[in-house]
Amino acid sequence: MDAREVALKIINEVETNGAYANIALAKEINRRTAQGQLSDQDRRFITELVYGTVKAGATLDWLLGLYLNRSLTKVAPVIRNILRLGIYQLFFLEKVPASAACNQSVELAKKYGHAGTVKFVNGVLRNAARSPEKVVYPDRDSQPVKYLALKYFHPEWLVERWVERLGVTACEALCQTNNTIPPLSLRTNTIKINRDRLLQRLAGEGVACQASAWTPEGIVCQEHPGLGTLTSLQEGLLQVQDESSMLVAHILDPKPGEFIIDACGAPGGKTTHIAALMNNAGKILSTDIYEHKLALIRENAARLALTNIETRALDAVNLGSMFPLKADRVLVDAPCSGLGVLRRKPDSRWRKSPEILRDLPKLQAAILASAAQCVKPGGVLVYSTCTTEPEENQDIVCDFLRAHPDFSLEPTGQYLPALKRPDKLLQLWPHTDSIDGFFIARIARQQ
Repeated sequence: MDAREVALKIINEVETNGAYANIALAKEINRRTAQGQLSDQDRRFITELVYGTVKAGATLDWLLGLYLNRSLTKVAPVIRNILRLGIYQLFFLEKVPASAACNQSVELAKKYGHAGTVKFVNGVLRNAARSPEKVVYPDRDSQPVKYLALKYFHPEWLVERWVERLGVTACEALCQTNNTIPPLSLRTNTIKINRDRLLQRLAGEGVACQASAWTPEGIVCQEHPGLGTLTSLQEGLLQVQDESSMLVAHILDPKPGEFIIDACGAPGGKTTHIAALMNNAGKILSTDIYEHKLALIRENAARLALTNIETRALDAVNLGSMFPLKADRVLVDAPCSGLGVLRRKPDSRWRKSPEILRDLPKLQAAILASAAQCVKPGGVLVYSTCTTEPEENQDIVCDFLRAHPDFSLEPTGQYLPALKRPDKLLQLWPHTDSIDGFFIARIARQQ
């Protein structure tokens, strides 16, 4: 099975069965790499094909519509995905010859279709290769939303929001950044090793990396072999975690010996970071609704040799009645739309709708209000999300503060471990901060 067929198999899983692109891709690549079926070049090409085709979604369908004489919805799903894969190569992969994109798509159609579909795929793609002048994007000045949505592979409803808030130029920069491949970020497990020694260890394992400017434990990787091959990961010397996510534990600022609640703790990145900052002294209660997600926290804690973490399956909206005034610090890393991390999840942008921004804030507000009841007088409450939208961020915190006069907002940006800011409500953006979009607010309860 060549690289394009592997990519097609993964795309079919995403489009037809609702699989998550990053998970389906990693699973297939790891399996085939372990069997010696893929070279590094194959792995990179498959990743580009899958992420690019899934990410370009509606734009590919628009492009295909210019060359089709029937509705794309009437085309069998596997043939539709072969066409998408082919048109993506023709218009967005300059290093792939048009002949290769067409010929290999026809070969896939022979395997997964019949004589009629082979002729159909061949005709559509060769027509597109011969007549690229048919592609005319909407005018950027008169139709900025449509232009940006099609040019940079984003749903129109989201582009419209960002244009209204940020302006066309900044929105374009954000969309461009969302289409880049983010670097792999690692957090040094300071319980076992310091960052300088880990950098040396990783270099010896073939990882090209450097220290993060944002956090003292962070490492940013430019090139790396498969994660499964890194003995430093297996030995618990590091945890995969995004740079912006690492900031949360620092803003919480936990101290050894304290009792801390991580209200939405799975899969454990922030929980284990908090535990390391506490030097394994004290207690962290990490909760989640699902037991199988709590198992991930325990697995990570065991690998990292962290012993001060307890997990419990419960609904975070009930925390307040269970642990009233018990915790020194509480973290609410709330379930959110994830619109700040679109570059890490290429299919995510197409799974969201405006309704999510009407429904999620109710849950977020309920969790924050319940978690606040757990905070001791003089204690700290941190609210964070990996989104950029005010309904889930600023609005939630401001509404909470109006309803809870015994809490006050602290200068969140001053608790950053480096690159401090004056911001009381910290909103990070991929296009301006070069890390994932994240929101963090630090709130204190009066004595």
